Amino acid sequence: MTTSDKPAPLRSTLLGSPEKDRIAHGFFTRKGGVSGGIYRGLNVGSGSNDNQDHVKENRRRVAESLGAPLSRLVTVHQVHSPDVVTVTAPFAGDRPDADAMVTATPGIVIGALSADCGPILFADTEAKVVGAAHAGWRGAIGGVLENTIDAMIALGAQRDRIHAVLGPTIGPDNYEVGSEFYDQFIRTDPAYKGYFRDSIKDGHKMFDLWAFIMTRLDRAGVNASSLQACTYADEDQFFSYRRTTHRKEPDYGRQISAITITE
Repeated sequence: MTTSDKPAPLRSTLLGSPEKDRIAHGFFTRKGGVSGGIYRGLNVGSGSNDNQDHVKENRRRVAESLGAPLSRLVTVHQVHSPDVVTVTAPFAGDRPDADAMVTATPGIVIGALSADCGPILFADTEAKVVGAAHAGWRGAIGGVLENTIDAMIALGAQRDRIHAVLGPTIGPDNYEVGSEFYDQFIRTDPAYKGYFRDSIKDGHKMFDLWAFIMTRLDRAGVNASSLQACTYADEDQFFSYRRTTHRKEPDYGRQISAITITE
């Protein structure tokens, strides 16, 4: 693999380092993959219609960049749920339906796929417990973030030591929603009005998923931060389901945010 072929993930110092903390992570972009066309770059979505040999190679590159073989990269079948899986080994059969994973087992790479929804990586560097969650609005409102934190605590993490970092997610300037979406949120909690502002389009609002996720994490008592990188706005770096939909393209790629305790 040449330098130009390598993935170029975004990182946060808050999640530790391989050298000091034995924790490696990356919020991977489109850079460094073999897929072409609308999947150009590092598409890791096995549910996409991309060439599956390309997807497999892209996933291998992700694992390798975190010091692990492809066989140790674990992802779930994401269904916008609040469900969390505790991982001790790669799955023997089909991937479970869930939207977050936690582990205290060295050498397992856990990853959250996304293409506008929020990927959140978690780490208690002292306890050596990590997590990865996929949170769109359904998952976030359903409690997937809080459930991930609880699952980490069950493995020995301490709430006030957990750092949670929100990776590339559709930003508030590009997440336009209709009245049904807005009404559903407000019925859940009238205070949620604060996450919306008027759109230039009548009957529509702009939704701030970044702020919604960050508030949930803050209220859960962990140390929360955000990369504030918008998937919709930066086509060179990120896949975006909404951008693909607006262009009426037939499918879209997925990036991955992954974390591991090194062996």
